[in-house]
Amino acid sequence: MEEITSKSHVLVLPFPVQGHINPMVQFSKRLVSRGVKVTLITIDSISKSIPKDSNSIKIESIPHDESPPNSIDIFLEWFFTLISNNLREIVKKLSDSEYPVKVLVFDSVATWAIDLAHELGIKGAAFFTQSCSLSAIYYHLDPEISKITLDGSAVSLPSLPLLEKEDLPSFVYQSESYPALVRLVFSQNINFKKADWLFFNTFDVLEEVVDWMRTQYPIKTIGPTIPSMYLDKRLKDDKEYGSSLIKPNGETCMKWLDLKEIGSVVYVSFGSLASLGEKQMEELALGLIMSNSYFLWAVRDTEENKLPNEFKSKASEKGLIVNWSPQLDVLAHKSVGCFFTHCGWNSTLEALSLGVPMVCMPQWTDQPTNAKFISDVWRTGIRVKAGKDGVITREEVASSIKEVMEEEKGVMLKENAIKWKTLAKEAVDEGGSSDKNIEEFLSTCNALDLVSD
Repeated sequence: MEEITSKSHVLVLPFPVQGHINPMVQFSKRLVSRGVKVTLITIDSISKSIPKDSNSIKIESIPHDESPPNSIDIFLEWFFTLISNNLREIVKKLSDSEYPVKVLVFDSVATWAIDLAHELGIKGAAFFTQSCSLSAIYYHLDPEISKITLDGSAVSLPSLPLLEKEDLPSFVYQSESYPALVRLVFSQNINFKKADWLFFNTFDVLEEVVDWMRTQYPIKTIGPTIPSMYLDKRLKDDKEYGSSLIKPNGETCMKWLDLKEIGSVVYVSFGSLASLGEKQMEELALGLIMSNSYFLWAVRDTEENKLPNEFKSKASEKGLIVNWSPQLDVLAHKSVGCFFTHCGWNSTLEALSLGVPMVCMPQWTDQPTNAKFISDVWRTGIRVKAGKDGVITREEVASSIKEVMEEEKGVMLKENAIKWKTLAKEAVDEGGSSDKNIEEFLSTCNALDLVSD
């Protein structure tokens, strides 16, 4: 394989939320480790949480006079306007005869970025922060592409398991509830027609659908995008993502975990966006106590008021409640035996890469689909069952935890989790499928003879 020289310059444009920034920063670190010059483009309010020149990644921050809008519709338009008004100047400023900008790697939800890139004479690579399977579902069920009609029965799609209604992304059946987000997820299909490369934060053997999609489009799996310390250890000092929009209670968590026996702790986290109803918070809280396991629960400031009265005092003997936690460090800790999670894609990949069994309590978007794969395909976890009112009872929470932590099935789940941990490491290690895909991309990138305006 042709060795990449330092003459390549790649711009990386993530969507400005934590779950999209981290994977793209990790991918950028892999590029930098191969001698590529990488500049991350973001907005001022986000750049403050990213250390300047983190791991030799340059930061190009776009100033904005006002706070980003809260409305998703307005925010999408605001972000598009900000980038489109500034990208030409950024490319011009960052390009020189020695380091010409050759490629814009953009978040797949920023579909308009491919047109901006091509207008500036550079190539565009769409980066998907979701599973390949989810992208295939959105592709097959896109009303602009497909004639498949959903009637509530199971759906059979190429190279995917049979999917029941509860296994499909929430947007498919609740499209009227989230019109802006529905347009956003289906708009990603534009990338299949226009992008020069399609990067997926997954690895070949994890998803059977990768092979099918590769026959149709220029797919490249480049994951899992987890800090190298937890996988192949080839990137020096790559021990953390490098950015956190919420400050974690790291020292408190580690000291508490250090006092617990191997595999005795349930780690509970629902990410930076999911919001549980007050009734569900109560059932989850009381179910954790009923399980009789030690538990570490990350409850964001905005969710804390939903905890039942006197729960903290009741939980003090068995539980630790923090506002935020250093998730990778927690999952990698020897005392953690189970991850009780909403199973967002990043959290799913982290658990797979670190070999931790899961109890899945999906909330919305891609989470029901991820839970289907976790429980039925990869068999590294179980999925809690909701009642008729949609609430998971305390009894269900407790019995699910006991099944993973104490029963024979939990042993099987752990064995499978360790198997996937090994395969994840192999994918990013030297000569692995994701490693080769990055090398092939950069070899092509290095051969490009592009000159930006």
